[in-house]
Amino acid sequence: MGLESRIFSNIAEVDPAAWDACFPGEAESHAYYKACAESSDGALKESSVAVYDGSKLISAAPIFSINFRLDTPFQGPLKRFSERLYPFTKGLVDLPIICLGSPYSERCHIGFAPGLSAIGRRAALTSLLACVEEHADGAGTGLVAIKDLAASDEAEFGSTLAQLGWTRGTSLPVAVLDLPYDSVEEYLASLSAATRKDIRRKLRNSGIRVEWRDDLSGLEGDVAALYESTRERSRLDYGDFETLPDGFFPAVVKALGGRARIALYYAEGELCAFNLIFLEKNRMIDKFFGVRYPLGREHNMYAVSWIENVKECLARGIAALQTGQTAYGPKLRFGSRLEPSFIYFKHRSALPYAILKTVNRFIKADRLDPDLRAARTFIS
Repeated sequence: MGLESRIFSNIAEVDPAAWDACFPGEAESHAYYKACAESSDGALKESSVAVYDGSKLISAAPIFSINFRLDTPFQGPLKRFSERLYPFTKGLVDLPIICLGSPYSERCHIGFAPGLSAIGRRAALTSLLACVEEHADGAGTGLVAIKDLAASDEAEFGSTLAQLGWTRGTSLPVAVLDLPYDSVEEYLASLSAATRKDIRRKLRNSGIRVEWRDDLSGLEGDVAALYESTRERSRLDYGDFETLPDGFFPAVVKALGGRARIALYYAEGELCAFNLIFLEKNRMIDKFFGVRYPLGREHNMYAVSWIENVKECLARGIAALQTGQTAYGPKLRFGSRLEPSFIYFKHRSALPYAILKTVNRFIKADRLDPDLRAARTFIS
C-alpha cells in the first residue's frame, strides 16, 4: 500500500464525512473534537493525524501535546507528598509528551475506513504511528504515547505495537452497565437486596425535579460552576486531564445537536446538579456530572441521576450505560462491569526510555486510584 500520513494542526482541516466514516456511530465524532479544540484555552495543543491511500482517508486519530507530570497517577497521601517535593523535582518529573487520543475521551479513537482488511488496518496503523513519531522528533519531544487504548483495539494491535517498540502500561478501566432489561424494576431486581433497598429509599426521599434539555441557553455559567466545584471537592486529582476549557459545555452540546443532552436536577428551587450525556444507537455515555454540595448529598443526587439515566436508556432501547473512570465503588454496587484500558509509550532516547519502562512497572494508574482499590476489595 502506498500510504501517506499527515499531521493536521486543526481537525477542521480534515473532511468531516471521511473522518466520521472511520468511526461509525460514535458520538465523539469529528464535530465533538472540533468543538473541544475550538473551546480550548491553550493548555493543551490539540491536532489530528490522518492516513491516506491516494486521495482516500483510511485511518485517523486525534492527538494532543501536553507537559506531563510523572506523578499524575498519584493520589491521596502519595499525591500530597509529591506536591511538596514538586518545586525541587520539577525538571525531573515534567515531561513534554505527544499523545494519540484526547483528554476529553475515555478511549483512544483510532479509526479505520469501513472494509479495510486486517492487513490494511495494521499497515495504516504503522504509517500513522511513524508519522506521529516523526512529528514528535520535529517538535523536539522525545516521548510519545497512546492514551486509553480500548481492550478490543489492544487485542487487535498489541502485538504490532510491541513489534514497533512500544511499551504497554495499564490505564484506568471504564465502567459499563449492561441493560438487558425491560423495566427499571427488572434492573433493580438484578441487584443485591441491600443495594435495591438503599436505592429505593433514596429515590423515595429525594424531592428532586428533573428537566432534560438539548441546549444550555442561560445556564452556561451555572453548569460550568457546578462541574468545577465538583472537581475541586474530589479526592482524586488528574491535573490537566480533568480541566475543561471555558465554553466547553455549550460548544459541545451545540456541536452534537440531539446526540448530546443535559439532565438538570432541581432541589428546593435551586439547580442542584447536571449530567451531560452522549447518545449512540446502543450506548449512552455519562460524560460529565456536577453537583452542588451539600444540597446534592442531602437529596441523594448520585442514586437519582443513576436511575434517571437507566430510565432514559431503557426508553430508547439502549443496551449499555458507560459511566467512566472514577467512583468505581457505587458503579460496581449498581451492577457495572469494568472494561480494561491501556496506555502505550515510546521514547526516542534509550536511557529515558529505560527509566520510563522501569517506572511503568511500579506506577500503575489502576493500582494507585483509591476508589478502584476499594472497589476491588468490594468485588474480591
